[in-house]
Amino acid sequence: MHLMSQNRTIYIASIYLFCATLFWAGNFIIGKTASINEIPPISLNFYRWLIAWFVLLPFTYKELIQKKEYILKNFGIFIILGITAVSIFNSALFYSLKFTQVITGVLMISVVPVMIIFFSTLLKIEKTNIFQIFGVVLSLAGVLLIITKADIEILKNLDFNRGDLTMLIAMFSWSIYSALLKKKKYELSQITLLQVVIGFGVIILIPFYFIDLNFGNHIKLDIPFFLILIYVIFFPGIISFFFWIKGVGLIGANRAGVYLHLMPILGAVMAMIIFKEKIMFYHFMGAIFIISGIVLSNKKKLNA
Repeated sequence: MHLMSQNRTIYIASIYLFCATLFWAGNFIIGKTASINEIPPISLNFYRWLIAWFVLLPFTYKELIQKKEYILKNFGIFIILGITAVSIFNSALFYSLKFTQVITGVLMISVVPVMIIFFSTLLKIEKTNIFQIFGVVLSLAGVLLIITKADIEILKNLDFNRGDLTMLIAMFSWSIYSALLKKKKYELSQITLLQVVIGFGVIILIPFYFIDLNFGNHIKLDIPFFLILIYVIFFPGIISFFFWIKGVGLIGANRAGVYLHLMPILGAVMAMIIFKEKIMFYHFMGAIFIISGIVLSNKKKLNA
C-alpha cells in the first residue's frame, strides 16, 4: 500500500514537473511567434509582467502589507532580482528570437544550471570544486561552438549573430538571478517573493517601454497579440511556477531539477515541428560539450 502511494506521488509530481518544463520550452516557441508577428519584445515583456503582478495581488497583498518594512529594508537586492529576472531576461529572450533559431536559444539556456555555479563562486555564495570548474569551461565551450557555428572565421572576425549575443545576455541574466536567490534566505513566501521581484522588474521596465514606443514600436491589438500575451502571462509564468513548486514539494528539489534538462529537447522538437528548424552539426557538437559540462558540474553531489 505504501509503495502504491509512493508511486502515485512520483507519477503526480512527474506530471506537474513535465508540464512546467513544457510550458517553459513553449516560451521560446511563443517568443519566435511574437517576432514573426512583429510584436515589440520590450512591450510584450512589460504587459506580461504588469498583468501577472495584478493577477497575483489578491493572493499576496496581506503579506505585502505585513512585510513592507522588510521589503523596503532589502530594496537593493529586490531591485537586482527584478532587473535580472524580469526586466532583462525575457526582454533579451524575446528580442533574440527575432534573429536566431529556437534550437540555438534553448541549447544556450540549458547552460544556466552550470552558470549558476560560476556566479555562485564569483559572488562567494558557494565554494566550488575542480569538476565544477571544468564543467563551466566545457559548457561555455559548447555555447561558443553554437554562437560561432563551429566556424573559426566568425570568431576571428567577431561576426556573431545579434540574436545569439542577446541570448547570451539572457543566459547570464537568469544565472545571476538564480545565484542571488541562493545567497540568502528571504523572509517571504515564494509567491510573495515572486510578486516583489515582478513589481521591481516592471518599475525598471517602465522608462524602456516608453522609449520603445517613442521609436515607433507599437503593438497591434489583434488576436495573435492577445493569444501570445495570455500564454506568456499564465503558462511559462504563473502556472509553471505553481506546478514546479508542487512537484518540488512532492519529490524534492534535486530529483525535480532533472526535469529541467528536458527543456532543450522539448523546445528543439517543437521548433522542428512548428518552424521546420533543423539541428545543425554545430548544435550537435555544442550540445555534447554542454551535456558533458552539466554532468561534470554535478560531480559535487556524487562525491559529497
